[in-house]
Amino acid sequence: MSHDDFAVEPVKGLPEAPPEGEQILWQGRPDTRALAREALNINWVIGYFAVLAAWRFISVVDLMPIGQAIGATLPFFILGAVVCALLYAIALIQARATVYTITTSRIAMRIGAALTMTINLPYKELGNAALDLRKNGTGTIALDTTGKTKISYLVLWPHARPWTFGKTQPALRCIPDAENVAQILADAAEARINMPEVTRVPTTDPVAAE
Repeated sequence: MSHDDFAVEPVKGLPEAPPEGEQILWQGRPDTRALAREALNINWVIGYFAVLAAWRFISVVDLMPIGQAIGATLPFFILGAVVCALLYAIALIQARATVYTITTSRIAMRIGAALTMTINLPYKELGNAALDLRKNGTGTIALDTTGKTKISYLVLWPHARPWTFGKTQPALRCIPDAENVAQILADAAEARINMPEVTRVPTTDPVAAE
């Protein structure tokens, strides 16, 4: 029997139903391959083990038959394949556990594979948003928060802008069609920030004032 770990969510990716008037504009999650490549540096790991295997082959090819030389390099390929498989599995689990939500009022990030949490970022607590767009259309949107919002880099990882330890920036990591998502975010944030706030003040009863 299949089981949905997030079945308790009234709305996918959100811990509770949005307030009246708030609309969901977009939802998505990281692309697994892009996350493995950019957050877990799987390409560098592949290159590292390829160099080790090549170095091993070159160092022994003059000392033994070529068949034995290939056999001597085989453990490096096997170890590299195991490590890369583990990294890809981590990226897959992280991507499946993540839901990014853009609404008319905020950005919500449901993150965490072992310990799930939802981070709400109202537009009025955000500064700039930076888009890092890749050739294949995936990209990362990093969010510069105001001083009111402080989140640990370790808690956010990998959903944080890389190498920004001083002031952690939450990020929508490795999302498909990132340019279009960035435009949706920009339009929603601009509309929300420019929306006038109406506050209710107590009225004075003319009769009572007399």
